[in-house]
Amino acid sequence: MLSKQTFLQGTLILILAGMITRFLGFINRLVVARLMGEEGVGLYMMALPTLFLVMTLTQLGLPIAISKRVAEADAQNDRAKIKRILVVSIIITSISSIFFTVVMIFAAPFIATTLLTDDRTLLPIIAVSPIIPIVAVSSVLRGYFQGVQNMKPQSYSQVIEQVVRISCVALFVHLLLPYGIEYAAAGAMFSVILGEFASLLYMIYQFKSKKTIRMRHRFFSYLKSSKQTIRELFSIALPSTGSRMISSFSYFLEPIIVAHSLAIAGISSTIATRQYGELTGFVLPLLFLPTFITQSLSIALVPNISEADARKKNHLIHYRIHQSIRISFASGAIATVVLSIFAVPILSFMYGTSNASTILIFMAPFYILLYIQSPLQAALQALDLAKPAMWNSLIGAIVKFVVLFILASNESFGIMGVAIAMSVGVILITLLHLAALRKEINFNIPIMDIVKMLALILATWSVGKIVYDFYITYDPNILLFGLSLIILMVIYIFLLFILKFITKEELEQIPFLQRWMK
Repeated sequence: MLSKQTFLQGTLILILAGMITRFLGFINRLVVARLMGEEGVGLYMMALPTLFLVMTLTQLGLPIAISKRVAEADAQNDRAKIKRILVVSIIITSISSIFFTVVMIFAAPFIATTLLTDDRTLLPIIAVSPIIPIVAVSSVLRGYFQGVQNMKPQSYSQVIEQVVRISCVALFVHLLLPYGIEYAAAGAMFSVILGEFASLLYMIYQFKSKKTIRMRHRFFSYLKSSKQTIRELFSIALPSTGSRMISSFSYFLEPIIVAHSLAIAGISSTIATRQYGELTGFVLPLLFLPTFITQSLSIALVPNISEADARKKNHLIHYRIHQSIRISFASGAIATVVLSIFAVPILSFMYGTSNASTILIFMAPFYILLYIQSPLQAALQALDLAKPAMWNSLIGAIVKFVVLFILASNESFGIMGVAIAMSVGVILITLLHLAALRKEINFNIPIMDIVKMLALILATWSVGKIVYDFYITYDPNILLFGLSLIILMVIYIFLLFILKFITKEELEQIPFLQRWMK
């Protein structure tokens, strides 16, 4: 039997795995940044949106649909239905992945030269294209494990993926860098493929070792009797795909619009690539650091809310959404304060340059809303409200690009115009998601919670300024910097308990604390 976890236990497993993978991911970025520089990182980051767009098209929103439908079938102990879900999903994603891989390879010259305006992105785009079928099959298995609320296989696979990637990236970049920066970027992309392949092999091993479902037994007979299953999957998958498509297409268009807007502002393609590399390769990874917690909450939230919705437990639905917002905000508030106050030393120690500190200081306060956005979107999808989520994403993307073009094409704004546009998009989408939940299920964030959130931010900010002043009084070094962050974190955890952002009941659900709390 597969081991099943509670909502918080599953979330904690995903958070721990996410913490490890983010740490390893930062090491990977440091290696890439040190070896290839801002320009190489820029090429690497400009090629990634194309990959994400094609992967979204390939998956057709099935991972969320698989998670939801498997959770429902598992609650009814319907093993035959779970097998039909997996058979249909694997067939669909396999066919679509082969098709889009071929399309991506043939379209690569046009994308690199015409859309991205830098033909050096051609090799990275072609190099990463074989990853599409690997990720397609992985997404089906992840959806299955999420649906049965067993978060361990995908958590371990994430760690394996990062370990393999970081083990290979330095080797390939070092070997290929003498041939040119574009070859080095292609080498970094190839290490991504190897990591994903190792991750897939592990999940296949976990799936087969449990022997709960025999996939090859009567495979085609299950496929023929799966019309109803296809309808059930796509009733969720297609609206979810719309939302993912908007996000991925927005991510795909972003470097294109940025490149053309900065060109209008009189900035050369080389400088534009470097500035975009600083923003997307240095600043955004730091801003997205706490999202491994919010993404973990989102993954665990879909099957949990789906089950509560099926059983008409509206109180539990509201509680889970409220709980997710509270935990997400708690994880994001400390990041916002640290990144705002310690921007210069963080960038200097990590990347060897503090050029992007102004952008980081500006964006950090606004991106606190990003940390509650993922759980809100997951709640909408779990409640079959993917359409409102899709429209919210579309509105946010349109407004972001309008602001981006107007500001980035103005010489006085330049790359800062891109930062402003990104912040506007995050704020708008999060507020629209909240409005949708209020309209559909009458969900509201209590006034007292909003007061506690403001109190947490202000108290942490005040303590952070004191700690920073202490830090700069002495000769700044990495050890003193680390000590300053530890002091601030200890005080922050104390504030979380004082303001009851973490409750005793939640702590009691953590296995190694259960005996201690009693």
